[in-house]
Amino acid sequence: MRCINTVDAVGHVLCHDITRIVKDVVKDAAFRKGHVVTEEDIPVLLSLGKDHLYVWEKDENTLHENEAAQILYEICKNEHMHPTQVKEGKIELIADCDGLFRVDVERLDAVNEIEEIMIATRHSNTAVKKGDRLLGTRVIPLVIAKEKMELVKKTAGQEPLVSLTPFRSMKAGIVTTGNEVYHGRIEDTFTPVVVNKLAGYGIEICGHILCDDDQEKITSAILKLKEEGADMILCTGGMSVDPDDQTPGAIKRTGAKVVSYGAPVLPGAMFLLAYFEDGTPVMGLPGCVMYAKASAFDLVLPRIAAGIPVTRKELAHMGNGGFCLGCRTCHYPDCGFGKGV
Repeated sequence: MRCINTVDAVGHVLCHDITRIVKDVVKDAAFRKGHVVTEEDIPVLLSLGKDHLYVWEKDENTLHENEAAQILYEICKNEHMHPTQVKEGKIELIADCDGLFRVDVERLDAVNEIEEIMIATRHSNTAVKKGDRLLGTRVIPLVIAKEKMELVKKTAGQEPLVSLTPFRSMKAGIVTTGNEVYHGRIEDTFTPVVVNKLAGYGIEICGHILCDDDQEKITSAILKLKEEGADMILCTGGMSVDPDDQTPGAIKRTGAKVVSYGAPVLPGAMFLLAYFEDGTPVMGLPGCVMYAKASAFDLVLPRIAAGIPVTRKELAHMGNGGFCLGCRTCHYPDCGFGKGV
């Protein structure tokens, strides 16, 4: 930085805040650090007693922090999100809809390894609401080399670093299994929990079938709901390895391809995910979904609601962060559960 006459400061970048004080009225920064001095600013600066200013020298090889922040925004921006106004080298992105927020973590890490810039995001695969803040960018110094920002663009590549996929309008069919519920020996407390979770994503129930522990009947119920137009089918109960637990076998008999029977998530280890050839998902929900506020089902459901297929590899990666601590007061989703992927 260097000291120059205020009257010669047009186009230069301030190195510090300049405070305006009016007794009993105001004490605040009239100009913030990083402000680019304009012709209109000169009389104001002089009235504040600033005949000299400390400024950064900007040349053809450097960018102001706000110009560089715009580049960080450009490598992140995608559909269904908008930026805040750039200020002090910072820009944030805001969600324009409810949906699934995803991050290309590998490329994000590569960009953040470059000195003097940063991008901080929400966790990948996070369900967000319209108006939620998605990420923030920041340029650390007041001015930065153009060459470095070119490296940032090259490292990021052509595709945006993040995406927001809107939740789809979907209908779900539910198959409730178990002799004890079918014969009225106990109340069905599982289905209301599932209905409530689906409602959080705007998913409507288009059919509900009760079945006893008969594999053929469960298979027929799944196929019936699919024929009636269900966009997803959920089977509750009968998911363990006991001899009378028929749900996994019934799902396999439908012809749906099983992605995985079991997930490295607690609670939810016995979760099953399968897909019909047309992409319709079928899920087998273990009993923990009924009483645990968060389980494997809660980690998968946002992706299903956004129409994004879930692979066996993605399920396998849920082990990192997939262990619920069973806190006395549950704060999910504002906790670490499921945040490793």
